[in-house]
Amino acid sequence: MVQLLRLSDCWSGFETVYVSTSEIVRSKLASLGTVYVLEECNRKHPIRLFRVLFHAFQIVRRERPDVVVSTGAAPALFVCLWGKVFGARIIWIDSMANVQRLSLSGRLIRPWADLFLTQWESLKDEQKRIEYAGSVL
Repeated sequence: MVQLLRLSDCWSGFETVYVSTSEIVRSKLASLGTVYVLEECNRKHPIRLFRVLFHAFQIVRRERPDVVVSTGAAPALFVCLWGKVFGARIIWIDSMANVQRLSLSGRLIRPWADLFLTQWESLKDEQKRIEYAGSVL
């Protein structure tokens, strides 16, 4: 029998802050801890990228996380980068959607991640410190 573990079970008992790009997610996570919502952004919208970069800085400066765990894209990348600047350890779980190669955000954060996980065994790479530990759903 396979037992499913929710990702949030891993930090049960710790003070937790969530950052999302969805207001809908905010209402679902509000009972678990503080929730911030960043705008969705990508390289096609450079002005929005800078707004999100600044907002991510404000969140990380205010919260001072010890660890940042992310499964996300550009907004999450910015939170991870600012987290690293402020001394946090970074755990990146790369997108399940990218079967052939790592996500762009994953490729950018990889050198700074303390633990980098892929959800596809074919993408693990010991030389680049990319580990496969199964699917995270």
